[in-house]
Amino acid sequence: MPEETVPQPADIEVTARELGQLFNSLDPSPFRERDLDDDAEAYIVSWARELPHDRRLRILVHLPEPEAERAEREGLAIALKNYFRYRAGMLERESRERLRIGQRSLVVGLTTLAVCTTAAHLLRASDLAPAVGQFIAEGLIIFGWVANWRPAEIFLYDLWETRRTYRLYCRLAEADTAIVIRNE
Repeated sequence: MPEETVPQPADIEVTARELGQLFNSLDPSPFRERDLDDDAEAYIVSWARELPHDRRLRILVHLPEPEAERAEREGLAIALKNYFRYRAGMLERESRERLRIGQRSLVVGLTTLAVCTTAAHLLRASDLAPAVGQFIAEGLIIFGWVANWRPAEIFLYDLWETRRTYRLYCRLAEADTAIVIRNE
């Protein structure tokens, strides 16, 4: 029976002069719970989006020797995992909230469409001047459909993007982290 080969992880390479460049300097939390710097997060996430989805991720952090030792001592790998788990959790909560908003928006939108359609039908059947009644009826129908724009946007686009980003953050939370000493 042939031995299965495990695919090599897809690497995300990050280079910094000092460990502090990777984390938000205003965050007073302990090191392992600190937020990533916005630029560092954007860099890692954009690189991860370009990598194959079927391969495990590995974050290679290139640091000078003293900073590499500090990163190892302070638990850089754990800090990155914690941060991406936290972000995935935030996205999960955001997704649930967006779904609730979408459901409420759908009820409002469909109710508005039903009222507008009924009003348009009544206007067309009324003794109002035909041109004016037709004009107002068409406006009501358009308004009813526009009222469904937000729920359609949420269900057709927003939720899928949030879920895709959530999965990416989960992959990053599971990524291995290796510290690479770079010569200056």
